Amino acid sequence: MVKSIEIFCKNTGEYVAVAGGETLSEIYERLSDRIGLRPICAKVNNKTEDMGYPVFSPKQVEFLDCSSPSGERVYVRSLCMIMYKAVCDLYPGKRLRIEHSVSGGYYTQLIDAEGKTMDFGAETVARIKERMEAIVDADVAFKRHEQLTTDVMKMFGEAGLNDKVELLKSSQELYSVYYTIDGTPDSYYGNLAPSTGYINRFNLIPFKDGALLLSVNPKDISQHKEPVKQEKMFQAFTDYVKLNRIIGLTNVGDLNNAIAGNKASMLINVAEAVHNQRFARIAEQITERYREGGARVVLIAGPSSSGKTTSAMRLSIQLLTNFLVPKKISLDDYFVNREDTPKDADGEYDYESLYALDLKQFNTDLNRLIAGEEVDMPTYDFQSGRRVYKGNKLKLGENNILLIEGIHGLNPELTKSIPENQKYRVYVSALTTLSIDDHNWVPTTDNRLLRRIIRDHKYRGVSAQQTIARWQSVRRGEDKWIFPYQENADATFNSSLLFELAVMKNYAEPLLRSVPHSTPEYAEAFRLRALLSYFLPLSERDIPSTSLLREFLGGSSFHY
Repeated sequence: MVKSIEIFCKNTGEYVAVAGGETLSEIYERLSDRIGLRPICAKVNNKTEDMGYPVFSPKQVEFLDCSSPSGERVYVRSLCMIMYKAVCDLYPGKRLRIEHSVSGGYYTQLIDAEGKTMDFGAETVARIKERMEAIVDADVAFKRHEQLTTDVMKMFGEAGLNDKVELLKSSQELYSVYYTIDGTPDSYYGNLAPSTGYINRFNLIPFKDGALLLSVNPKDISQHKEPVKQEKMFQAFTDYVKLNRIIGLTNVGDLNNAIAGNKASMLINVAEAVHNQRFARIAEQITERYREGGARVVLIAGPSSSGKTTSAMRLSIQLLTNFLVPKKISLDDYFVNREDTPKDADGEYDYESLYALDLKQFNTDLNRLIAGEEVDMPTYDFQSGRRVYKGNKLKLGENNILLIEGIHGLNPELTKSIPENQKYRVYVSALTTLSIDDHNWVPTTDNRLLRRIIRDHKYRGVSAQQTIARWQSVRRGEDKWIFPYQENADATFNSSLLFELAVMKNYAEPLLRSVPHSTPEYAEAFRLRALLSYFLPLSERDIPSTSLLREFLGGSSFHY
């Protein structure tokens, strides 16, 4: 006799009787007319599961489509496997490498048997896209399997997926999960859709010497995303990917091998040297422009936890070696009085809005400083919510240059009264170039979120749950106020470090485990723990006190 149990469906707000062992797909079929969406996955007790998940005990269930962050990730993973299957069918023996997210999509390359990058070409892209569409139309099931890791490694080795073999070697897991489409195996660090028919909104277009894979638009799931021009971002990624290949470290398996072989200190030294070199190059460009009669204002911008503060300090040191003395201005001191602050859609004060700043006063003060005048600088009193003047005077002398750090630095509206030749803009972001394997990458946003979780806990007494709860709001602010202006930068600084996730693992995992299972944030905490599980831990012992990572870990020689 089949045992009857009750689940609570968050979509309908009611308890539903189900037979023990029913899958989420079967349960949804009975509730579909009341849910109003076609789920690609579901949260079960605040943990994302695929639609084949069987229910044997009372659960809280929320069905999700691809407009949700969890659903979009499931969609993207499934789309990547469809592309891999198409490549296997059309070009056996060739490797598909999905490098990173850029220009609104995912940059992909084909690698030949000798390890050389092939030029996709429009005809190749068209053939792969046509084959992907045929796989979608066939509505083939994504079959989930779980076997002994040794057997999965053997299977991946036979399929030429050596990057996955190296990763599994260091996983120390007895069993591993993988998926198949019509017998073609692959693995992803998360759930996939029930079948290929769910993945019916995408595009594949020629891009550079590869192709750009464009997934569904979560804001309008009836459409795929459109490409966005990000030439400078792409170049920043490309420079680091080239370096990764030169030092023989492109995947997490390579990093784990280096850690296990006691070679991590060399990687730390190389990564830190790259940062030093890049800061020196930017400082040279600023100095050259200054000596030509411009560049009196340096603007440093970037999203949350990109390392803007340390970047500003290290850039200041490099400028000093070029005989330029930076004077720092904080945008926070130009907040309008609290009652004049714009509000967001929830009626809360929106401090991330450009118009939370007194743009008129800010531009007036900048122009006066550039003209050589002495200016009475404001201070924002966060307790009273008002701008006050405490007699802080600032005047630019010979070889002085203004350094301004803040999220709006690339927005032309911020400094619209300052001539373009007197500004130099730097965009800072952690553009993670280390992949988990050829088909799984480390999202830049995850890298930054882990940095913020650690920093918020260490310096602000904020829990991981609180940071995760706030993150989507932060991301919306970035989408509105930062990312549209990335290409305005004169220089793009990639603040990521090849080794940092292995180091942050030691700090982040205990914080993520503290997120209660009963909270909505548990799903994200669990996913981040799954990401970190691929990395062997690395001690911070060899990380210098000037490292950008110290801004988040502590132990920096800079004062924040």
